[in-house]
Order: sequence, then structure tokens, then C-alpha cells
Amino acid sequence: MALNCAMLNATREPIPLPNESIISTVDSGAEVNLLIPDVPPEGNNSAGGSGGSQKLKAMGRIWITDRRFLFTSSPDSSFDSLTVPLPSILSTRFEQPTFGANYLAFEIKPSSGGGLTDGTSVELRFKNQAMFQFVALLEKTRERAIYMKRQAAQEDEGLPTYTSPPDSSTVTLFGDVPVDNPPDYAS
Repeated sequence: MALNCAMLNATREPIPLPNESIISTVDSGAEVNLLIPDVPPEGNNSAGGSGGSQKLKAMGRIWITDRRFLFTSSPDSSFDSLTVPLPSILSTRFEQPTFGANYLAFEIKPSSGGGLTDGTSVELRFKNQAMFQFVALLEKTRERAIYMKRQAAQEDEGLPTYTSPPDSSTVTLFGDVPVDNPPDYAS
């Protein structure tokens, strides 16, 4: 099962989007725990209740591009891949538990039809390397992606085009002074 899926090549590496650049990779030892609350029930039966929450765990590889966080799992995992556009990462927390490995927790805004629901969260742990530099790089790249998205929205919004008023005017002039002016305007 692919969640917010990405296109993968034969070696299970993501195929970049047009004009997308890979910023960093983690080639092995990445563990992703995915908590999906209120998974809808199987089938088209909308009369039933909720399908309950679902917790998925997978080991695999990570890519950070200038647009997305990508994860592909090893073949024996509970899900195949996960793709999250960087602006869809709503919040992040770097956790340093007293007992246990450091991890990054983040909430994501699901894409429609991606297999996730509102409130989905991810816990990311590394088995073979330190995490602090990765977290700093992800945060910086995410902030840049959000900034670029806002800039693009402002450029698209733009200002309306104004035109000159028509040549004909309904203002009556007395000499060079408009008649509609307040008193004492003309001297």
C-alpha cells in the first residue's frame, strides 16, 4: 500500500517531479511509524461506523527534495511508500526521551485520495546515524518550500488592472474650477 504515493523506478527510488532537486538522502536504517486515526471502513458501506485507527511501521530509505519528504520501505513492510509535500507537514517535534532513541514526530495534512486522514502523524527514527542534522535540514527545507508557495500565491493573486476613466465627464466647470467642489475652494 502506498500512501500519498510517489512514482518509483526499478531500484525503488522516487522519480523526481519536473524541476525538483534532491537535497538529502538516508540510504538505510530509517524507521517510520505512521498513526492514521479513524481509518474509514473497507468497501462503500457508509452506514457503518469508523474503521478505527491504524498504526503502520516500516524500515526503509528517505529522500528530502526541495518539494517533498519521500519514504520507500523494504519489501516486507506494512506499507510501500509515503510521500508528503513539505508544506503539508503541519508541525514537527524533535523528541529526546530519557530512555530510547531520539526521534522526529510530525503531523501531516493528507492529500485527497492518498489513503491518509486528518490527524495523521509520523514518528521517524534512525538506526545507523544521528538525527539532529537531518531534522535541521528538513526544517530549513520545509520553511523554504512554504515561503516559495506563499510567494507563488501572491504573484498569482496580483493587483487588478485599472483603466483610465472615460473621456466624457459629468463634472460642470465654472472657469477652470469644477462646480461640484466644496465652498471656498475657488478663490
